[in-house]
Amino acid sequence: MDGESESSSNPTDAVLFVGISLVLGIASRHVLRGTRVPYTVALLVLGIALGSLEYGTSHRLGKVGDGIRIWANIDPDLLLAVFLPALLFESSFSMEVHQIKKCMAQMIILAGPGVLISTFILGAALKLLFPYDWSWKTSLLLGGLLSATDPVAVVALLKELGASKKLSTIIEGEALMNDGTAIVVYTLFFRMVTGSTFSWGTIIKFLSQVSLGAVGMGIAFGLASYLWLGFIFNDTVIEITLTLAVSYLAYFVAQEGADISGVLTVMTLGMFYAAVARTAFKGEGQQSLHHFWEMVAYIANTLIFILSGVVIAEGILGGDSILKHEENVWGYLILLYAFLQLSRAIVVGSLYPLLSYFGYGLDWKEAIVLVWSGLRGAVALSLSLSVKQSSDTSSYITRETGTLFVFFTGGTVFLTLIINGSTTQFVLRMLQMDKLSAAKTRILEYTKFEMMRKALEAFGDLVDDEELGPADWPTVKKYITSLQDSEGERIHPHTGSEDNNVEHMHLSDIRIRFLNGVQAAYWVMLEEGRITQFTANILMQSVDEALDFVSSRPLCDWNGLKANVHFPNYYKFLQATKFPRKLVTYFTVERLESACYISAAFLRAHRIARQQLHDFIGDSEIALAIINESETEGEEAKKFLEDVRTTFPQVLRVLKTRQVTYSVLNHLIEYVQGLEKSGILEEKELVHLHDAVQTDLKKLLRNPPLVKIPKAHDLISANPLLGALPSAVREKIAGSTKETMKLRAVTLYREESKANGVWLISNGVVKWDSTKIKKRYSLHPTFAHGSTLGLYEVLTGKRYICDIITDSVVLGFFIEAEKILSVLGTNDAVDDFLWQESSIILSKLLVPQIFEKMTMHDLRTLVTERSTMSTYISGESFELPPNMIGLLLEGFVKTQGTLELITAPAALFPSYSDRSFRVSEITAGGSFCHHASSYIAETRTRVIMYEISGFEGSGSLQRRTSSLISHGGPGDNPSPTREHSGLMSWPQGSFKSRKHSSAVDHHGNNFSARAMQLSMYGSMISNERHSPRDEASSKPSTKSSHSKSYPRVPPIERRGLISVRSEGSTSVRKKVNVGSESLIGPHDANDSHEMDYSSDESGGEDEHIVRIDSPSTLSFHRAP
Repeated sequence: MDGESESSSNPTDAVLFVGISLVLGIASRHVLRGTRVPYTVALLVLGIALGSLEYGTSHRLGKVGDGIRIWANIDPDLLLAVFLPALLFESSFSMEVHQIKKCMAQMIILAGPGVLISTFILGAALKLLFPYDWSWKTSLLLGGLLSATDPVAVVALLKELGASKKLSTIIEGEALMNDGTAIVVYTLFFRMVTGSTFSWGTIIKFLSQVSLGAVGMGIAFGLASYLWLGFIFNDTVIEITLTLAVSYLAYFVAQEGADISGVLTVMTLGMFYAAVARTAFKGEGQQSLHHFWEMVAYIANTLIFILSGVVIAEGILGGDSILKHEENVWGYLILLYAFLQLSRAIVVGSLYPLLSYFGYGLDWKEAIVLVWSGLRGAVALSLSLSVKQSSDTSSYITRETGTLFVFFTGGTVFLTLIINGSTTQFVLRMLQMDKLSAAKTRILEYTKFEMMRKALEAFGDLVDDEELGPADWPTVKKYITSLQDSEGERIHPHTGSEDNNVEHMHLSDIRIRFLNGVQAAYWVMLEEGRITQFTANILMQSVDEALDFVSSRPLCDWNGLKANVHFPNYYKFLQATKFPRKLVTYFTVERLESACYISAAFLRAHRIARQQLHDFIGDSEIALAIINESETEGEEAKKFLEDVRTTFPQVLRVLKTRQVTYSVLNHLIEYVQGLEKSGILEEKELVHLHDAVQTDLKKLLRNPPLVKIPKAHDLISANPLLGALPSAVREKIAGSTKETMKLRAVTLYREESKANGVWLISNGVVKWDSTKIKKRYSLHPTFAHGSTLGLYEVLTGKRYICDIITDSVVLGFFIEAEKILSVLGTNDAVDDFLWQESSIILSKLLVPQIFEKMTMHDLRTLVTERSTMSTYISGESFELPPNMIGLLLEGFVKTQGTLELITAPAALFPSYSDRSFRVSEITAGGSFCHHASSYIAETRTRVIMYEISGFEGSGSLQRRTSSLISHGGPGDNPSPTREHSGLMSWPQGSFKSRKHSSAVDHHGNNFSARAMQLSMYGSMISNERHSPRDEASSKPSTKSSHSKSYPRVPPIERRGLISVRSEGSTSVRKKVNVGSESLIGPHDANDSHEMDYSSDESGGEDEHIVRIDSPSTLSFHRAP
C-alpha cells in the first residue's frame, strides 16, 4: 500500500512539505516569543503530530502526506549532507575565537574521554539490563549513538536561553565536536558489527586519521577560500555565496572523498573563518553575512526538527511498528532515558577536576547545567536511520534491531528536548544564573533615566512644526511605557556603595564596557580603512584577552599587542645569516608599518572609548580610575610612535596617506549616494559615478602607497659626509657599499675594540655608552640621522672610545677603515673635511653640556660658519679667545704654567671663558676637559676651535649675519640676504686661520658647507656645486606658486570634504587655504618637510611611493 502511494506521489509534493514546515516554524516562533518554551520543542511536537496524522490514522493528509512520506524516506546520509554543513558552519563561525581557545581543553575532554565513558556505560546497560540479547558490539553501537550531545538541538536552545558566554561556548563546542566524535564512533562500531575486525593499533590509527585529517582539510579549505576572498572587492553576494559553497564542498570532499569526518572538517572551517576571516567582511557585508547565515540556520533547524518528529512518529506508528511486538518497550525507553542522564552525570562528575582546572574553570552550578543541557537531536536520529536502512539488506543486523534503534533514538531525542529542553531555563533560574548583577542593575536603571532625558530632548525638538502645530507630551508619555518607572531623582550607578565588593564589581563592569567600546572602535576603524584586516584581528584578540582579567588587574589590552609592536628575535637571526638583505629590509619595514598601525589604532580607540565613557557615566571616581588606567596604558604606544616619527617619519606619512585616501574615496561614495537618495541623480548616473570611485578604491587596496627604501647610490649622495666629497673620492670610499638595516639593541661596535670602519646613519637613532667618558651631563646620549660614527678613531688609529648600540630600527652604511685611509694625503681639502666631520661626534661626547641639544645640522653649521682648524708644530703656543672652545684632535699639548700633559682627544677651554660655560660643571666633566690661559704643542697638533657666543640657554645656535663669516677680500661672493639668513647661511668664505691654518682651509670649509646643506635638504641638493647666485640665475622664469605635495584646486566654492585628525601629533601644523592661488611658497615647500608626516594634507605621489632618502625629513629635535 505504501509502495503504491509513493509511486503515485509527485516528487514536487516534497516542496509542499517544506513550505508547510516553514509556516509552522514561523508561527511557533511568533507565538512563543517572550515565553520560556524553546520553539524547537514546539517544532518537534508539531512534527510528531503531522507524522501521527499521516501514519496513525486512515484519513491521511493527501499531497501533504505524500510530501511527508518523501522526506521521511530520505536517505540518512543525504539528510546529514543537506542540513549539517550549513548548521555546523553557522554555529562554529558565530563562536568567539578567544572563547574557543580558552575552552578548547574542556571541549576536547568532554567530546573525547567523556563520549567514550558514556558509550561504555550505556553499552553495558543495554547489554546487561535490556532483554534484547544484543552483542557487545551492537550495544556499544547504540550507546555511541546516544552518548554524543547534538549541536543542532543545543545551539538552538542556548540562543534562546541567553546563557553566559563561557558556559555557552563549552556546551556548544562540546556538541560540535561530539557530532564528529559520534559519527567516528558510529563508523567504527558499525564496521565491527558488520563483520570487520580491528586491532587496538588499527583503531588508534583510524581515529587519528579521521580526526587529524579532518582538521587539516578544514584549514586547507579555509585558507584557500580566504585567499579567494582577498580578490573579491565589495561584492557581498559573491562573498556570502563562497562561504556557503565552501562549507558544502568541504563536507562532501571529507566525508565521501577522503573518508574522514565531514563534521570535524566543517567545524574546523567555521572556526578558521571566525579566527581569520571575520574581518574580511566589513560594514553592510558583515551584516548581510550575519543575517544570511542566521536565516539559513533557522530554516534548517525548522525543517530538521519537524522532520525528526515525523520520523519518530513513523517509527512508532509505521507498518513495522514495534508496538505490535514489544509490550514493555515504553518502560525500557524511560529506563534508557534515566541511564542517559546518569551517564551524563557520571561523565561530568568524573571529569570535574579537569574541567575546573582548564580554561575558565567550572563551578558546581555550571556543572549542573552542563549535565542537564545534554540534548540529543537529528544527528543521532539520522545515524539510527542508517542502521535501520542497513538492517534491510545486512545479515548482521536484524530488521527488529534496526527498528528498535530508531525507536530508542527517536524516543531519547523526544524526551531530552521535551523534558530537558523546556526546563533548562527553569534550572538556570533556580540556580540564580539568569539574574543581573548589582552593578548591571544600577547601570540599567541609570540608562533608563538617560533615555528619559533623551526622550524629553527629542520632544523639545519635535514639539512644534509649521504644518501641524504642537504635540501633547502626556499623550506621548503614555505610549513610552518602558520609561514610566524612570521618574524621580536620577541616581548615579557609582554612588552610595561603601562595600568594597560592590565597588570591585563596578570596576570590573566598567572595564568590560570600556573594552567593548574599544573593540567597537576597532570595527569602525576597519570600515574606515584606518587599519587592515590583519591588524584588526590582532587588536580585537588583545581586547578578548584583556576581558579575562578585568576582575583581577587594571586594563591590560596593550600587553597583548607588545609582541606585535616589538621586533621578534628571529629578525636578528635573519640579519645575522646570509638571508638576502633586500628581503630582510622589506620584512623589517613591513613589521614597522604593522606596529605603527597597531599603536595608532590603539591610541585612537582608547581615546574614543574614554570620551564615550565620560559622556555616559560622567566624572565618577570609578570612571576616572578606568580613564587613568587607559591613559597609562597608552604611554608606551605614544613613545613608540614618537620614536618612529623621529627615526622613520616616512612610515607614518605613508600610513596616514593611505588612511586619508581611503576616507576621501568613501566620502565621495557617500556623497554620490546622498545625491541619489535626494533625487538629484538618476540610477544610470549613480552607477557610473559609483563604479568610477569603486575603481579608484580598488586601485588603492591593490596598489597602496609604499615605503620604499632607496638604492644605496641615492642614500650615499644624500649622506652629509659622502655627498659632500668629490665624486671620484666618494666612489673610491663607497663604490660598493650596501645599505644595512639593523634592529633595536644591536651593537655596532664596542669600546676599546679595534676601529675597523665607520658607520653612517641615514635613518634611526643610536645611543652611546662609555666607561671612560662620564655621562653625568648627558641627558640624551644618542646620535640621530646624519651621524658619522667611528671616523675619529679611524683617522687617528685609536680604538673606539665608546659603545654604539642601536636605539631604534637603523638604516645606515658601514665603510671599512682601509677605504677611508686610502684617500688621506691625496687631497688636503678632503683631509681637513674628514677631520672637521670627525669633530662633530667628538664634541657631543666630550662636551655634552653644550653640544648635546644641538642637532646634527646645527653642529655642521657651527663647523662651517664658526670654526677654524689649525695645526701647530712642537713648541708652538696658542690661546683660546673668549667664547671659544677647542677640541684637540691629534697630538699632545701642555697647559701654560702647570705643564699638564694633555692627550687627544680632549676639550680645551680658556680660563677666562664666558660665564654661560659654567666652568665648575665643565671641569667636573672628567679628564677630557681642560682649562688654561694658553697651551703649548708638544708634537704636531691639530686643533679645531668653535665660536659659541651665539648660544643661549636652550643650546640652540643663533646664526650670524654675513659679517660673521665674510672675512674674505673684495672678490668674495656677497653674503646671503637677511631674508634667507634665518633659513640657512650659505658659506661664502671661511674663518681666517689664527695661526698656521691649513692652506686649503677654505676648500675644506666648502666641503663642510655642502655637508651642512645635505644634512638639511638631503638628496634635493645637486651633486654639482653651484654658488647661490648661479643657482638663482639658472632658475626658470616661470613662477610656480604650488608645492608639489599638494594638488591645484580651482577657485570654486569651497566645500569641506573631510577632516581626519592624526593621532599623537605634537608638531605644529600649517594652515593651508585650499582655494587660494598659492598654497605654499617656494620656501614653505622646504619648511613643509618639518611638518607632521601623519598630517591630513599629505598628497598622493604619482608612483605611490614615499622614499626614505632625504635627511631633511628627519630633522626632528629630541625632547630635552
